[in-house]
Formats: sequence, structure tokens, C-alpha cells
Amino acid sequence: MTNTFRMIAVGATIGLGWMISFASLPAQAQAVQLVVGNSPSEDVIALSADGLDLALSSLPELVEDILERSGVPGAAVAVVHGGETVFSQGFGVRELGKPQLVTADTVFQIASLSKPLSGTVGAIEVSSGRVGWDDKATDYLPSLRLADDYVTSHATIGDFFAHRSGLPMAAGDDLEDIGYSRDEIISRLRFLSLDAFRTSYHYANFGITIGAEAIAAAAGQDWETLADEVLFQPLGMTSSSFRYSDFLARENRAALHAYVEGRFQPLYERDADAQAPAGGASSSANDLAEWLQLLLANGQYGGVEIFTQASFLPAVSPQAFSAQPHLITARPSFYGYGFNVGTEANGRTSFSHSGAFVLGAGTNMRFIPSANIGIVVLTNGAPIGAAEAISTQFLELVQYGEVTRDWFGGYNSILANYLTPVGDLVGQTPPEDLDVGRTLSEYVGAYDNPYFGGAEIRQVESGLEFVFGPAEVTLAMTPWGPNRFAVAPQNENAPDGSISSLTFEEVQGEPASFVVEYLNGYRQGLWTRRP
Repeated sequence: MTNTFRMIAVGATIGLGWMISFASLPAQAQAVQLVVGNSPSEDVIALSADGLDLALSSLPELVEDILERSGVPGAAVAVVHGGETVFSQGFGVRELGKPQLVTADTVFQIASLSKPLSGTVGAIEVSSGRVGWDDKATDYLPSLRLADDYVTSHATIGDFFAHRSGLPMAAGDDLEDIGYSRDEIISRLRFLSLDAFRTSYHYANFGITIGAEAIAAAAGQDWETLADEVLFQPLGMTSSSFRYSDFLARENRAALHAYVEGRFQPLYERDADAQAPAGGASSSANDLAEWLQLLLANGQYGGVEIFTQASFLPAVSPQAFSAQPHLITARPSFYGYGFNVGTEANGRTSFSHSGAFVLGAGTNMRFIPSANIGIVVLTNGAPIGAAEAISTQFLELVQYGEVTRDWFGGYNSILANYLTPVGDLVGQTPPEDLDVGRTLSEYVGAYDNPYFGGAEIRQVESGLEFVFGPAEVTLAMTPWGPNRFAVAPQNENAPDGSISSLTFEEVQGEPASFVVEYLNGYRQGLWTRRP
């Protein structure tokens, strides 16, 4: 049975948890065929008759075009359809200035694509009966403490996986930047004020990490070993790991490329072990294709049930609003347990996630169960929309037989905020009078902060330095007026060009404390002089 009706412009969800409202069916698709499902909620628009063949034949040119436009050095792409990998190929180079080419077996750091992998591990463990999505995290992590006692005692594994615990956006990422371990970061989250429990959504790497740690504790193993045993090994994903040391051991691995001074450069390394369940995995396109096969087969792989549909369905069901609709004609975006949950312009459910390291990685995965198709795109360039554009254009060809708009331009404009410098002094010129009002030695000393830990102001030949964190991050302090200095951080959460004030307050005429503006987003940026 078919129906004919007219479609109008609607939004399309992508893997970073928000809605882009400029997606639509092709302009000439005035009349389309309705495929009637087992219930009205399963009704969808029919796929383009030759869409898959067109998409597969166009994919190499599509990828090359996006790499040329973006300047991203390399990419690996795999497509799964009908229970098998129907496309896998590498493009470009593993590292600029070196001849080694990317292949479908090149291992990339996949950043937040780690989250749906972790959601899959969670579904496997729920299937085993060792843990439940609705189990309280403190049942397995009795030392866990958050700022609110009620939330501490009631937050479930699912709450943490769905970013609805009330933890603020990116909670704990600033601690990772300065060298704290996973356990120490989780223990310090108790200092952060919480937003509304279960009715707020804030994307937090260490929230998902807490949920994963609870699952691992229920299994009696560390997270990395658990993922190996229940997911990677059964699927033959021999190039995949949640350990940074394993990534470094791969000979065929891609370097990170940050976007600095208008071009990609291989400047940094990124050890994300502290947040491994949320952002520390590494894998290849070929390995991730095996995982996509598992997802599209509802937990079956090689004739073996890896997880049950009942345990996986909550992970790909709306658990939290990731973006409210901006108009009554627009669709909202949702987050499940490690998966973005959305609806395509033709009514088909779609699941996705992107991964982003400002220091040099951009990845995307999307799959559409009703079309029995999925795609993964791994790149070795900072997030500028290349991975998302490739996957979206490919899936538009599959569904509609044409690409509806300039997806790279759209994603690039939205993702630009990832590369925006942080700090209250960005764009400002130094004041004419740089005299701080006292001798530099008067600022020297040890200072304390309950969230970030101790710090030192040291005097060196060039002036003063702010030294803090287990990694002894050292930032030069440039005079910027009375009792005020400028510091220029550069890390995963402070892109190139970041510059922030460090301002001292006096007590009885002596420097007694200081606030670092770029670290004060949670009102935790105050250090007081140690007695």
C-alpha cells in the first residue's frame, strides 16, 4: 500500500547533539511514495530507486572534494549495507609532510565516537544481567559524590549516559587538561553545582565516564579490559582499543592535525585515557564497519547474539532533549545512552555521533536501520565539518538520489565555535600602562584551590609564571595593568589564540588571591594564598 503526499522543509539531526534546520527533501520531489510499516509510527518515505548505487559510485569523488575544500589531510570511510561492508577506502595521508597513505585499516583516535561504542558495551552488559540501565551508579561506585546528596544517591547509569545528571557542560574537562587522572577528576566533580536533575541536558564527557565506570565495576573489571572482551574481540576488531598506549603501538596510525594560523598542522598529541569511555577510543574504518553491522543486525553477529534488542533499544531511544526545536515546524533532537537519536527528512529514524578533538580529529558515524545502511567517516583534522558533510551527502544520495545543499558549508559554519579562542582578553590590545603596581616578587608564593588544587606563582628571568595541576602546566604571565596579568593557554579546550586575565585581589595591601578568568566558568577559578 502506498500513499502520495507533499513534503516540506524540515530539520536533520547530526552527531553532535543539536539540530540543523536547513535540511529538506529535493526540491523536485513534489510527490513521494509512502512505505507503510507495521504501525503508523513506522511509515516512511520510499528510498530513491537507484540511490544506493549512485551513492556508492559517487563516494570517492565526494570524499576527495570535501578533503580538497577543507584541507583535511586524510580520511577513512566505510559503508555497511545488507549485513556486509560494501565500501571501505582510505584517502590522503596519515601525516602532512610524510608519504604514508591512509587506508581503511589506518587507526584513528575517534574522540566522542567512543560514546556509542561505550553505549554498546553497556547494552551487552545489560543483556548479561550483570547491570541495568536504571541501576543507581552508587550501587557500584559507593565513593561517588556530587554536589547534591539526592542526585548522588539516585542518579542511574542511564542518567549519566544520557547527560541528564545535572553536571554542567564539559564538567571535568578542565581538570583533564592539567593532568588529573580519571579517579581524581570524578572525585572533584563534587565541587561543581548541578543543574536540574533529569530535566536538563549538558554534554559531559566525565558523566558518561562515571556511567561506564559503574558498568565496569559491576563486571568486576576495568573498563578497557571489559570492552576488549565483550565487544572488540567477539567482533574481530583487532585494531580497536580504549587505551592510548595501544594506539601508540599501531604502526599504521593517523596523526592529529590542529587548525592553526589558517591551516592544518601536526602539532599535538592527545592522551584521552582519563575520559576513555567518552573520548579515548581508537579504531579503524574497517573495524567500525563490523560494529555497524552488529548495530544494524539488532545485536546479532556471525550467528551469535551479542546483545538483546531489549537491552539496546533504550540506548537508541530518546532519553533527553539535546536540542529544543526553535520553531513549531522543526524537529527536536534527542540523546539516548551514548547515541544521538533523530529523524531524517523522510521520516526514517537515524542514529549518529560525531567526535571532535580541537587538537586534531574529526569523526562521524550515522546509521539508518529502515534502510539497512550505515557509514563511518574518520579524519585526522580538527573538527570543521568534513566528516559530517561526507556522511550526510552520502546518505542523501542513498535516500533521495541527490544532495540537497552545501553540507560542508553548513557544518563548517556551525562547528567554527570549536576553534574559537577562549578568554576575556581575546581581541583586546594591551593597555598603554602595563605597570602592575608592585614588584613581581610580591606575587610569588603558593596558592590553594579546592577544585583545581594547588598552584604556584614563580618568578623566573623573563617575569612571572603560573604553574598548576599534576602536569605542572606553566603559563607565562604578561603584565596587563594594576594587579592584572594575561595568560595564554593552549589545549583541547583552549584553541589557538586564547588569552585570559589573571587578576589579583589584595588584603591589607598584599596580594591575597587571584582569579583566572578562563578557568572560572563554574566559579572555581579562585586561588587563595597559602598561609
